[in-house]
Amino acid sequence: MGFYSEYLDAKLSAQQLAHERKQQLKRVSELRKRDVFVYAADIDKASMPPALLSIGYSDLVPFHDQLSNLKGSKLDLILETGGGSGEVAEDIVRSLHEKYEEVAVIVPGWAKSAGTIIAMAGDEILMEPASALGPIDAQLSWQGKVFSADALIEGMEKIKREVEETGTLNRAYIPMLQALSPGELQSAENALKFAERLVTDWLARYKFKHWNTHSSTGKDVTAEEKTSRANEVAATLCDHKKWLTHGRSIKLGDLEEMRLKITDYSRQPELAEAIRRYHTLLQITFDSTNIYKVFETPGSQILRFAAPAVPPPQDAGAVIIEVMCQKCHATSKIQANLKKCPLQPGHHRFPSDNRFRCLGCGAEIDLGDARRQIEVQSKKSVIDEYS
Repeated sequence: MGFYSEYLDAKLSAQQLAHERKQQLKRVSELRKRDVFVYAADIDKASMPPALLSIGYSDLVPFHDQLSNLKGSKLDLILETGGGSGEVAEDIVRSLHEKYEEVAVIVPGWAKSAGTIIAMAGDEILMEPASALGPIDAQLSWQGKVFSADALIEGMEKIKREVEETGTLNRAYIPMLQALSPGELQSAENALKFAERLVTDWLARYKFKHWNTHSSTGKDVTAEEKTSRANEVAATLCDHKKWLTHGRSIKLGDLEEMRLKITDYSRQPELAEAIRRYHTLLQITFDSTNIYKVFETPGSQILRFAAPAVPPPQDAGAVIIEVMCQKCHATSKIQANLKKCPLQPGHHRFPSDNRFRCLGCGAEIDLGDARRQIEVQSKKSVIDEYS
């Protein structure tokens, strides 16, 4: 039986899931003899705005808060993300290397886009055959659409070549050219260079730090050779024409073809079990709760919840919120009393511990953020009394 089935059959509560996650993090820490820190987002929460799931500026405060709980000299960062801001990724990498002598990045699932940029800053990168990184070609938002900066530049070059060859401009291109300023085109070029330069610098500085001799000749490796190899890897990761889509999965074999050494943790059975169990528990946590982002260590955690929208409190003394289960998508109406009121038909009491169990599938939904919003807006406390 697989780990997923094992944990599903156990029907663990949110608190039990958290406890089990901590146990597996402790195992990873003990096996690797270093601190371990998790920075993870629920890549599949379709109901959430993509910006909230992405690596963003608002992540820096909880990231640094949890990092401050760790005291060792070496760190394993367990990373699960669909990507986000390259600038925030840069801040995260700087913080990690300022605090630690050595940083390894463990990718049990996906670390795409800006997540790949972070992974390239690891002194060691640990993956298994199921893990995936992704292209780092910059993505731009233009006229309400998101697309590759490289594709935009290539498109402009194609138009330029056609004009040079034919002496005329295809009228179909005119609306697009009118909407595109020279500044936007320069921004696309800058975005591509930014990701490539970061990865080149970090690979040469961290990943290739201990690459001192050539395995084939035994000759010393020069600083210029480290930079040259790093530039080759970065250019390949940026190459939209090679990968074709930004969401393409780059696997262990692809990275080895780039001559990038990756630690395949599946060859270490005990470590592989601890990482896989943790990753399974993380996915079940995302699937069965409204948690969408996790910052955690073996001894502490900060969780972000998808709180239901809270309407302004009415004079009637009760606030009604509609909660949708992220697992089965069933909706429930919850009544939060600000003074003693009757429970309306078809509504449910606001749980005193903020944890509501979905009537459809039993998944636990945390209403702590909703309670805080109600109490801040109303300047009153949610009470447990119903008439």
